[in-house]
Parts: sequence; structure tokens; C-alpha cells
Amino acid sequence: MKKVITYIAGALLLTASSCSDFLDINQTPNNPTSVPPSVLLPTGLVGTAFANNNELNRFASTIMSVTAGAAGSPATYDIYNTDGADFGNQWRFEIYNGALISYDKVIESADAIGAKSYSGIAKIMKAYTFSIATDVWGDVPYSDALKGDASTQPLVDKQEDIYKGTAQIQSLFELVREGLADLDAPSTIKPGADDVVYGGNIANWKKAGNTLLLKFANTISRKEPALAKQIIDQVIANGNVITSNAENLSVKFGSAVGSRAPIFEWSAIGGGSFQNDLLISTRFVNLLQSKNDPRLEKFVTKPTGSYVTVDNGFRGTLPSPQSTWSRFSSYVTGAAGEGPVRLVTNAQRAFILAESAVTLGTAGNAEALFQEGIRASMLLAGVTPAEIDAYFAANPSEVKLTGTDAEKVKKIITQKYIAAFGNGLEQWNDWRRTGFPELAPHQNAVGVDGTRPVRAQYINQEISRNPNFTPNIQPNVTVWWDVE
Repeated sequence: MKKVITYIAGALLLTASSCSDFLDINQTPNNPTSVPPSVLLPTGLVGTAFANNNELNRFASTIMSVTAGAAGSPATYDIYNTDGADFGNQWRFEIYNGALISYDKVIESADAIGAKSYSGIAKIMKAYTFSIATDVWGDVPYSDALKGDASTQPLVDKQEDIYKGTAQIQSLFELVREGLADLDAPSTIKPGADDVVYGGNIANWKKAGNTLLLKFANTISRKEPALAKQIIDQVIANGNVITSNAENLSVKFGSAVGSRAPIFEWSAIGGGSFQNDLLISTRFVNLLQSKNDPRLEKFVTKPTGSYVTVDNGFRGTLPSPQSTWSRFSSYVTGAAGEGPVRLVTNAQRAFILAESAVTLGTAGNAEALFQEGIRASMLLAGVTPAEIDAYFAANPSEVKLTGTDAEKVKKIITQKYIAAFGNGLEQWNDWRRTGFPELAPHQNAVGVDGTRPVRAQYINQEISRNPNFTPNIQPNVTVWWDVE
């Protein structure tokens, strides 16, 4: 899907700065105006969710053997074939000239009137959005980005510096902490319905910010275990994290045409021109069936009463008719496109703490946290508490952590992979960090030496216009935090 769905592109351009090719309508030379943060905030939140849920999700879900490519871009992703022509719109319109510019505008507008609640949320989400960029591409513009005409050729910061910071560069951790400090400060106005995540519940935003610190620490934990442990220990001591599904950092879309989640639009349910580009992978269905997992029927459709899937990289005759294919269910898309897009969840928090208890020695019972994550995911999918209890009783080998530390981490990450269904980027991040879940190579794989991509290549347009980029970094070159 090389083009951006037009409704969100139009919304994001409302806050694009002069560093883009588009007019900044928030400023006029004859009649300067100030856009209130309540107008800007939902554009940023929806923009971040759009970036997570759109083409980058089609890519990651496919290379992670959750979906299988049948046509278009997913068919090339499925055999690991990527290049610098991919994701240009995601880089430019959804991330840099989209959500990130929106958050900068929120902070500027909020600071002008002392609306610390808005600036706090914007800083937390700005950190999350920058993490998408660096996790996908590695070294990216960060400290020198978003500066308008002065930064048409921004410096490219090392991923290590983005995560850890330097004397000149504020780390992602510090950006989140600054946002949390703003949320603790008095605020002249506070969000309400314009906050499409929590409806203005600042207490939940504080929990989300602290849980995001856990996510970032988890991301770098293989490369920087001591730093990761220090941060996780601090968050555990604070204790103010997401602990229920109702507190998930999930962005809600609308159900009307032009306001729906992108995954709905590019699925069969949305009925768009991309609806038959992919279907669910046989491998994902087989994984859940091997575990007797009750989430399978909640996650995946079966129009014929049976699952109709194909293997990754399959190049034979596809099942017919296409209406029989197994797809993402309404758990992912929403009944009418509302999603939500789940960015940081209760289950994710539990799995992070279970992993860190095993690998870093942080506080908490790893098995209890592991089981908490499974239960949270199953409840979110619509499995009843009684059904979950029955599953635990009937499948003890699936819910108990036994064996070596590596075997325990394998179980934790495999369950985290299942729980992240619909969020391919998180599944890809964990696989790159840990090597789990264990995924067999796709059929007919090409790419670089037939290996599964571990990064996206830099955008051709960015390389051509900005000499600060290192050209031709191939998709088999690991990012800084990936030590597998």
C-alpha cells in the first residue's frame, strides 16, 4: 500500500510544519492564529495509531508469520523482499510530518497557556512515536528533527543516543519523565473528549507513561541490561503502571467512512482496494491450535466454518473464492472500523515484568506475571473467566514456567507474540530482541540471503536529499539494541 489513505493524510497535514512540502495552515502572514491544544491533540494521537496500524503493520505482521501475502506489497514482504521505495509515506506523512509535528504543536500551544496536562501527554506520545521510527529504521533524525526550514537536512542520531541520551541529546526515557512531571504540575485546562485514549483521565496517562518506560527498558535490555534493570526497578518501586485492561493505551477510531482504523480499511471488512492482499497465515493458526488456545476463534475469522489460510511465501493457487479466507476479526478491526489500536497494554506490562524477572532479576514472581499476562490477553479477547480457568486447568504445560531461563523466556515471548495479535511492530521488536517465537523461514524467500528483515531500509527520497543518511544499509543489518 504505497499511498496513504487520504482522510488521515489530510488530518495530519493540518499540523505539518514548514519543513514539509505543504502550507502550514496554523500560521498566516497577515492574521496569525493560535490553534488550541484541544484541537491538535486528537490529530497527534490518531496519527501515532495510524502509523502503528497501517503499512508498517502489514509489513511486520507478514514477516512475522501472522499474515500471509496474497498480492501487492504483502506478497513481496512475505518473501522478505524490501527496498528503499517502501514506507516513504509512513516516514514522511504519518510519523515525521504527521504525528511528531502534531505533538510539537501541542507542546508549543499548551506551554503558551500553561496547559501542562496537554504538554505531558504530548511528550509521552512523542517519545512513543520516535520509538516507532528508531525501532524500524535504526539511526534516525531525532534531536535535530522537527525544526522547520533549518532542518531540511537534519542530523541523524545514533539509536543508542536516542535511547540512552547524551549531554546534548535528551533520551526517550527523559522525554517520558518530563511528560510525567508535566502531568503532575498544575494545568490551566485539561483534556476531555479530545483525548481519544483516556477521555481526559490524567491518572491513566501517568500509568501509561510509566508502562512506556518499562517497554523502552525492555527493548534495550539485551544490549544494556544494567540500565534496563535500573529503570525497571524504579518503575516497580513507583508502582503506578497499567494493571487492568481498562487502562490500556489504546487509540479509538470512528466507525464512519473516513474515520476508521487503517487495518479495517485494508482488510476485507473495509472492502477497499487492498482487501485481498493478505490473509491469516497457516502458521499462526497452527500455533494456536497446538496450544488449544481459546483466543484463536476470537482473533481469526472462518467464514466457511473452517480456517482458510496459506503458508508464508506460498506461490501456488490461492483458495477460492476470496470471501472464504480467514482474516483479522473484529477484535483487531472493530465491528465497524473503530479498532481500537492497542499501543501499550496490561498484558504487555505483565510479560515485560515476567521476562525481566527471569533475565534481569527484577522483583516479582515470573510465573505469576506470565500467567497474569495470559489471563489479561484472554479477557481482552473475550474469553470468559470461567473459560480461562478451565484452560489453565487443562493445559498446565502451557501456563507454567519450567526449564532453563532460555526456555522460560521462549514461553513468555511466544505468549506475548500471541497477545500482540494485530500489532505486528511489537511482535517484530520482540522477535528481533530475543529470537522468539521460533519462526521457520518462509517459502521462496529472497531478500538478502533469504533472511527475515531485521530493519527497514532508509527511504530513497531521504537519502537523495539528506547527506547525513548512510545509504544502502541493508535489511539484514541489525539495529543497535538487537543482539540476536
